[in-house]
Amino acid sequence: MTNRRRIHHLALLAKFTVTTFLPMTIACAALFGCARMKQISPNTYQSSKSSESRKLHEIFESFFEAELALFPTFATEIGDHRYDDQLEVTISEEHIAEQRRLFQRALRRAGEIKLADVDSRDRLYLEVFTRNLQLVLDGLRFKQQLMPMRQLANLAVEFPLLGSGSGAHPFRTVTDYENFLKRIDGFEVWVDTAIANMRQGIAVGVIQPRPVIERALPQLQAMIVTAAKTSLFYQPVVRMPGDFNAVDRNRLARAYTEAIEQRIVPAYRRLVSFLEGEYLDQTRSTVALSELPDGKAWYEYLVKTQTTTNLTPEEIFQLGMDEMARIKKEMERLREEKNFTGSLSDFSRYLNDHAPRGYQSRSGLIQGYETIRRTVAPGVAKLFGHAPKALFEIRTIEEFRERSAPSQYWSAAPDGSRPGIFYVNAAGIETNPRAASEPLYLHEAVPGHHFQLSLQQEREDLPRFQRFADYNAFIEGWALYTESLGPELGLYQELSQYFSRLSSELFRAARLVVDVGLHRKGWSRAQAINFLMDTALSSESGATLEVDRYIAVPAQALGYKIGQLRIAAIRSKAEKALGAKFDIRAFHDELLRDGALPLDLLEQKMDRWIVLNSR
Repeated sequence: MTNRRRIHHLALLAKFTVTTFLPMTIACAALFGCARMKQISPNTYQSSKSSESRKLHEIFESFFEAELALFPTFATEIGDHRYDDQLEVTISEEHIAEQRRLFQRALRRAGEIKLADVDSRDRLYLEVFTRNLQLVLDGLRFKQQLMPMRQLANLAVEFPLLGSGSGAHPFRTVTDYENFLKRIDGFEVWVDTAIANMRQGIAVGVIQPRPVIERALPQLQAMIVTAAKTSLFYQPVVRMPGDFNAVDRNRLARAYTEAIEQRIVPAYRRLVSFLEGEYLDQTRSTVALSELPDGKAWYEYLVKTQTTTNLTPEEIFQLGMDEMARIKKEMERLREEKNFTGSLSDFSRYLNDHAPRGYQSRSGLIQGYETIRRTVAPGVAKLFGHAPKALFEIRTIEEFRERSAPSQYWSAAPDGSRPGIFYVNAAGIETNPRAASEPLYLHEAVPGHHFQLSLQQEREDLPRFQRFADYNAFIEGWALYTESLGPELGLYQELSQYFSRLSSELFRAARLVVDVGLHRKGWSRAQAINFLMDTALSSESGATLEVDRYIAVPAQALGYKIGQLRIAAIRSKAEKALGAKFDIRAFHDELLRDGALPLDLLEQKMDRWIVLNSR
């Protein structure tokens, strides 16, 4: 799951990446080296480019510059610190109207480009650009701003990470500290806007299901501290650089104490008071997005957005059932080879019982993943011609979020000022089998999210809008595809590890069924939880956490399996067409070369690559 910091108003690409959509979400590995990345800068194009191509890229750059000003925390995320004193209120009508004007203007300008006068790669970027603009504009008809609260991909939940010193906002200079104090102004406005929006949502019937708010409340309550020094927002004061003079140190400590006591805590208290005293009793007993006004069209829009396909919800449901059957067939083969006479669930429990058990501490958990890092690193060069420069760290999810947040990846800053972060959920580490760690590492870190997103951000020949493109089906599909590369990277040496990988894939297939079941077929929350437990070998706690995620962020979970299947099919096509000419390193490099793409455009691009390499 990725956690990306910019979110367009209704794209719902929980930056939570979820392992791809608010904040974008590894120690210096030998594979990547320790070189710092360059400060991100506008793309420059050769004078040999046609005048029409230069005009096109001017449109790209103009739009991106305006977008940075409109989404200042996104600018911070990518290393542009011009707007570090601002915090956008994306749920306000003013911000939505401004976004609409910006996107409409860019779409008109892009429509003036003469396609015949630009090369094939620029035509690809133009198609991606215009398609995304139109998709976001199409989504503005829905009223997501009236449901601003949920347990993930939500500003109120993620603002503490921005202000803790461990997120995107820098705390290196006195100005950095002063800038964040100004950002609190925007947060207060956001909270009051969210409350007003939710009251409006109650009036018109656009209301969150009760489990979504129940999941969010503990995270918000944890921010209501009695002593400023115990707040996450005080951590920058604790870690204040040693070269600050005494006057600044004392002044900033007082300012942060006052901000926590008089602004941040009261804002969270207002939000919690409203949710507990007014909103919770109004929440829906139903969970389907289709239960809301215009909800059927809303869900279909999100399905299209999250999968970048024209698959219908019904087709996706059947695809999930078919994939579950295929994966279970492989699991049954392993059970029979082992001469195990019990059920598949019994076999899964048997393997778990005889596999190395969980970790005894958070530090032990981290060390376990560091061991996987060292195992994987030597094999990456056999599968890829290029590796990213960006570093990444492995951390456990903060305790205030771990009951509601899955393991996830947050992107590195392109300027090298902040590493990527692979966040591991440490809840239940003593009992969770270690075998599950291997596919999770491949997915979130290398060669999954960290690898792909970092390469994309480091491609200075891409238009900047494309360097930070966030297509869920590509990003999550790629990460799920990389789980299949474990044997080539020295993993899945034990049967329990390979079975765990299959279990992970089975779970992603089940998501297709459950998400559509919840939002299109009238499934209850309990029905969805039981389905995951019965068919995807999931525990009750794990199934509940996942189902509540699908309720909070409809359709996001569809991108994983759909993207993985499409990428695997493209590889199979290339292997069959090229035969002995097929080069896995060249294939992977080309697949990732242009960053995240809609799946149909990815397939068209790779078809052209196959033709060129077959000659």
